[in-house]
Amino acid sequence: MVLSIPEERFEDVPDFDYEPQYVDVGELRMAYVEAGGADGDGDEETFLCLHGEPTWSFLYRKMMPTLAERGRVIVPDLIGCGRSDRYEDRDEYTVEMHYDALRTFVEELDLQNITVVCQDWGGLLGLALAANQPERFARLVPMNTGLPDGTQEMTETWHAFAEMVATAEELDIGELVANGCYHDLPANVVEAYRAPFPDERYMAGARTFPGLVPQSPDDPGADLFADAQERLAEWEKPAFVLFAMEDPITSDNRDPLRNLIPTASEQPDVWIDDASHFLQEDAGEEIAARIVDFVDRTS
Repeated sequence: MVLSIPEERFEDVPDFDYEPQYVDVGELRMAYVEAGGADGDGDEETFLCLHGEPTWSFLYRKMMPTLAERGRVIVPDLIGCGRSDRYEDRDEYTVEMHYDALRTFVEELDLQNITVVCQDWGGLLGLALAANQPERFARLVPMNTGLPDGTQEMTETWHAFAEMVATAEELDIGELVANGCYHDLPANVVEAYRAPFPDERYMAGARTFPGLVPQSPDDPGADLFADAQERLAEWEKPAFVLFAMEDPITSDNRDPLRNLIPTASEQPDVWIDDASHFLQEDAGEEIAARIVDFVDRTS
């Protein structure tokens, strides 16, 4: 069964007055918000901001105003997240489904000259798409993410997180996000992360994301990410790797990813201080300013 989120769930979301729009990606609708970008001639800077699990486009609210001063900002909700439609059946969620939905979204909007800003699962999917459609992408900004091809070793922290998300009798999405931040979140922000999940029926996507990470080269999705690694090892366009200093989940991926992409070493070697896994919450304004500087110096 396909579920849609009642819009009234989002009435009290703070500081996020963007009108939702929708793209059909097969039998589901993918929601997104947009800011900036007045000319629409295809030559403008386009920032495609991709969130991870279990957040939604709201995660980028601190970054969108700064990025919108420089170009067009497109921030979708992955399937099963935010305002996007979702399957109730966990078995419907696969790496292929998520990748195909994002690919269709980008193709339907015919996005060009993309600087992809991507974190967590947004990075897995966004980097893979950029590797396969390089003609659409101008720059990469991977943050707290990686390209797991099944040969990597995941941290104990990640394994504990994955088991908890999959099996917890009650899953508090707001608490999950709050625990992944360095700074305390206001109560209304925590509630905003709970908003897309009225009850357990709506949580299948959030429940399944960790289990989709390939743990063996034979797992579904491993080939996609291994191929993306090979393609990105020959990437010639600018790339700026931005990781949070205090992220216990993905910080080990930072140097391997920076070493993988040849052009990444041409950009500043920085960590984002006082920030954890959801660095957009902890340091969104700083990160957005760094990304605009990156675009300016590589234009």
